[in-house]
Amino acid sequence: MSEKKYDIIRFEVGVPVKEAMRYNPTTIGVEATVAKAAEKMCRDEVGSCIVLQNNLPKGIVTEEDINCKVVAKDKKPSEVRVSEIMSTPLITIDVDKTVGDATHMMVKNKVRRLPVVEGDKVVGLVTVRDILSVSNAMNEIMSELIKVNNGYEKSITDDSSTGICDSCGMMSDDLVVDDGRMLCSKCRRGDDVD
Repeated sequence: MSEKKYDIIRFEVGVPVKEAMRYNPTTIGVEATVAKAAEKMCRDEVGSCIVLQNNLPKGIVTEEDINCKVVAKDKKPSEVRVSEIMSTPLITIDVDKTVGDATHMMVKNKVRRLPVVEGDKVVGLVTVRDILSVSNAMNEIMSELIKVNNGYEKSITDDSSTGICDSCGMMSDDLVVDDGRMLCSKCRRGDDVD
C-alpha cells in the first residue's frame, strides 16, 4: 500500500467519534416496559434505547432484542420489563476516542451500536451506519481532491485513471469518464455493486 493511501485511511479512522455520533440518544428507565421502549423507538425513528438506572447507563434494548426475546416467544410487550431483555453489560466508548477506535470495539464485541460516554453520562450514540456515513463522506472528499490533483476539472479525457468511482465509491485504478462521471469497469458494465 502506498504511503498516500495509508495516510488517507489513517485520516478517516482518526475522525473523532464525537463528529460521527448522534447526540441525545433515546433512553429509557430500567423499570419501563418493552411496549414503552418500542413506543419511544418508533417516535424517535431509531433502532435502540439505552437503558438507564439512576441516570447511569446499564444496558441497551434493540429491535432485535424485542423481536427475538419478546415477539418470537409470544410474550406481551406491556408485561415485560426492559431489564429482562436488555443486552448487558453495556459496551460504551469515551467521547474522546476516534471512529477507528469505535470500529475496533464494534468488531471485537460484535455490536452495531456504541453509547458514547463522557465520564458516567451518556452523551451520544455511534452506529455502524454513522461510521459508514463518515467513510462515504471521506471517500467523496478524496475523490474530489484526486480529480483536482489529476486536472480532472480542467480537461476530462477518456483515458483510464486512478481514484474513487462516482457510482460505487470504491477505489479503482481503471476509472473512465462515462456521461460526465468517473466510473470503474464494474459500474460501467452495470454489475451489481452491493
